[in-house]
Amino acid sequence: MRIVLGIEYAGNAFEGWQSQAHGRTVQDHLEAGIARIADHPVRLHCAGRTDTGVHATAQVVHFDTDSCRPLSGWVRGVNSRLTVPVVVRWALEANDGFHARFCAVSRRYRYILHNVPVKPALLAGRVGWFHPPLDEVAMAEAARCLEGWHDFSAFRAAGCQAKSPLKLMHEARVQRDGDYVVFDFHANAFLHHMVRNLVGALVYVGKGRYPVEWLAEVLAARNRSLAGLTFPADGLYLCGVEYGRHWSLPSEGRIIAVPRIPFV
Repeated sequence: MRIVLGIEYAGNAFEGWQSQAHGRTVQDHLEAGIARIADHPVRLHCAGRTDTGVHATAQVVHFDTDSCRPLSGWVRGVNSRLTVPVVVRWALEANDGFHARFCAVSRRYRYILHNVPVKPALLAGRVGWFHPPLDEVAMAEAARCLEGWHDFSAFRAAGCQAKSPLKLMHEARVQRDGDYVVFDFHANAFLHHMVRNLVGALVYVGKGRYPVEWLAEVLAARNRSLAGLTFPADGLYLCGVEYGRHWSLPSEGRIIAVPRIPFV
């Protein structure tokens, strides 16, 4: 049978999602916990592979097993075997045609930036930080050019393995919540480092280095060297994955868990 799990994890405790020889990844820890309940090795497939330091509040994974366990066993049982900050939120059985990555129709990311003069200690690893004041109105206006179908080559990491830089951005939004600036992106798919590169470019606009129109010019140029720095992973959250209703997943396939402010 094919089992689908909803996963949450703190990315700063791991060296990314994808399995590595050193074993310090989300996939390695979670597969080990599931294997102890299934009584055999398993291979997980996820909706979106996250980098070192990137968190997830709504990751979706699947694996195949011949072991018959109650769905509660794949939740409470697996969680009892995990000793690091990753948890299973829910479990269900899906048909063999479901694939956590290839059946997803869109993903959502949120970047939370603490815009205060002094770096926060209690939120280390959980939010990004930038000390000069930022103009969220200018950033929100600039972000509107990102919506729709675009070639996002200017915001693509050099090692990105995606077949095409063309992506459909459903929504790109910037708003302020007190001392926090929140960046929300909803697209059919994302390139490697795309969100962190977009945040870095928007911050250039927010601090007044470039005008609002500059972001559209960079997007059209499709040149990574023009777009500025890659922002740190600390404040980035994979917070939504959406599927067709026919897969009978929770919330009619809209697996969304947006991190809220304040944290403390």
